[in-house]
Amino acid sequence: MKPSALRIAGFGFRREATLESLIQALDQLIDQYAAVYKYGLINRLAAARSMLPLVEELGRLRNIEVIAVADAELSTVTTLTHSNQSMQARGTGSVAEAAALLAAGPNARLVGPRIISVDRRATAALALLEVPEGATE
Repeated sequence: MKPSALRIAGFGFRREATLESLIQALDQLIDQYAAVYKYGLINRLAAARSMLPLVEELGRLRNIEVIAVADAELSTVTTLTHSNQSMQARGTGSVAEAAALLAAGPNARLVGPRIISVDRRATAALALLEVPEGATE
């Protein structure tokens, strides 16, 4: 039995973002990191609790479980991206990266920096957590 990986797509977005913004971001994330699919498909989506409803809508559309992370914890995560706007609004360099890492748990890593949707209203980042053989996700 081979080790598997927990794959979490985290999201950040502006107030004016739409479901289409999130779909764009997710699809771009999948295209950007297609090589990660050797581990399988994205298991879960993640967002800060205050941003949850739109991500839950995406989760229902794509049939993917959604995890909420505490808004207050976003600032505790070191991210690859350092957006001044995100830093001022949420205390983190990237809400998407922070949400993905928080939802994936300790020892998770980002596959790369967050991507930005075509309409520039949403971001998505992919975190991986290797799951040892015999462990449950």
